[in-house]
Amino acid sequence: MASENPNLPPSAATEAVLVPSDELPKDAQKVEEIDFNAFKGKPITVEDMLENMKHMGFQASAMGDAVRIINNMRAWRGPEGEKTTIFLGYTSNMISSGLRGVFRYLVEHKHVDCIVTTAGGIEEDFIKCLGDTYMSSFSAPGAELRSKGLNRIGNLMVPNANYCAFEDWVMPILDKMLEEQEATKGTDDEINWTPSKVIHRLGKEINDERSVYYWAYKNDIPVFCPALTDGSLGDMLYFHTYKASPQHFKIDIVEDIRRINTIAVRAKRTGMIILGGGVVKHHIANANLMRNGAEYAVYINTAQEFDGSDAGARPDEAISWGKIKVNAEYVKVYLEASACFPMIVASTFAKEN
Repeated sequence: MASENPNLPPSAATEAVLVPSDELPKDAQKVEEIDFNAFKGKPITVEDMLENMKHMGFQASAMGDAVRIINNMRAWRGPEGEKTTIFLGYTSNMISSGLRGVFRYLVEHKHVDCIVTTAGGIEEDFIKCLGDTYMSSFSAPGAELRSKGLNRIGNLMVPNANYCAFEDWVMPILDKMLEEQEATKGTDDEINWTPSKVIHRLGKEINDERSVYYWAYKNDIPVFCPALTDGSLGDMLYFHTYKASPQHFKIDIVEDIRRINTIAVRAKRTGMIILGGGVVKHHIANANLMRNGAEYAVYINTAQEFDGSDAGARPDEAISWGKIKVNAEYVKVYLEASACFPMIVASTFAKEN
């Protein structure tokens, strides 16, 4: 047997490294690169960027898919002119950040049909109408901030004075709502407060165009918050039970679950845009289970699936439950929402402006 030529690589290594390629389909998409020379002498728009990023790969391509899917859900029309019912979900930290203005825009212009958020996602909107939120640092010492009455949300900072202002604003409203509850008890016009009705009322009372929920009230867009007590609003309701005793302000969550599920069941087609995880993600997905799944889904979060959490679950897991249809268009964007959602909105909902 002839020995290997010492001046050439071993044939086994060559065969291992240079495995012959199968021929790719003619329509296989090539990776594309941004050539900034092509923009010389003219401004670069957000739409230009996302259009040129969609075949870069990794999360740039996921953002491109999100834009495509949202535009498709917006463009769909049924035989009688029906539109896609769009569910928007986001966690409270996003209202604390400058993303609040993006959500306000979507609600002000009736781009979404139903919202699900957390207690903080409700109260922080109203609190921002009463006092400012400031930039801080992720490494700002907690003990030092505590001694100064400052609360840190990531690299944001909220003074305790804002929550005091919120208490002064919301307590008289709760008094009035309790009064209305008690005055109508046992009558045909009995008031049954639910989280969505409370949010609707507070949106009316704030009467401030900077507020997301002012516009939700104005445009009659339902806002659901199944964990309404998990935040400063819960603190206020707790304090109110002592102030209002022996009568208690009552909030019915059953009427709201019937309401959101009915919105999904009656929709001709649905789309989910969910930023973050936890209760907002599952509440929207579970409502869509009632109609055997949504036709469109865009998830934006950085959670991973290895721990089995719903927050990290990819859309394919929701298909197994019937929360997203088998033939749906879907994508999960593994990015922090403040870094990508404004650009996605600029290339979808805001294009008509």
